Amino acid sequence: MAEQNIFVPEILYEDNHIIAINKKSSQIVQSDKTGDEPLVELLKKFIKERDNKPGDVFLGVVHRLDRPVGGVIIFAKTSKSLVRMNELFRSGEVKKTYLAIVKNAPPKEQDIITHYLYRNEERNKSYAYHFPKKNTKEARLEYTVAGKSDNYILLKIRLFTGRHHQIRCQLAAIGSPVKGDLKYGFDRANKDASISLIAYSISFVHPVKKETINITAPLPNTDIWSVFEIL
Repeated sequence: MAEQNIFVPEILYEDNHIIAINKKSSQIVQSDKTGDEPLVELLKKFIKERDNKPGDVFLGVVHRLDRPVGGVIIFAKTSKSLVRMNELFRSGEVKKTYLAIVKNAPPKEQDIITHYLYRNEERNKSYAYHFPKKNTKEARLEYTVAGKSDNYILLKIRLFTGRHHQIRCQLAAIGSPVKGDLKYGFDRANKDASISLIAYSISFVHPVKKETINITAPLPNTDIWSVFEIL
């Protein structure tokens, strides 16, 4: 009988320094209170077995995606690339594009929106304000209406800051919560417990090779996503 639950990642890019995979919406990146095995550990085991490595595999977490969000995620394979990738993210030199499906049309076809987010750690939720308040952080993103179906609207989103639940919170604040996102006001869950938000593409200058790297995730193979043609 074949061994079950073998983790085989969908690798989108890999070299000696970094690896990018297509994260599934059910996976956690790092350990949390659920106790589920995180993606970083699953990927270490996969690399160790694939490459027949005798010792421990180094894999550094460069950035994170919420559990119900799928798409491109990058890990560093060396300590040097981890330091350099962290600096690229910190300095805003990484261009991240997300796709979100919403039911309610946003106020404009295209806009840059700014809020000030307060993170409530106990509730694991962020709250958006139109002006700075104590313990808030500025959050800014650009959205563009990229497609429409009979019932839903596709938004292409570019992040300028990286705050806790930023896209989910900011879209809810303008009246367009992400499909399936009960935490931020959508009226019903998706059947697979995902939310209709994916980290679609990421672009940056490679930390070692110094060449521009563009990585794109495939769209989920579901009816809701297949009606949209990404421009």
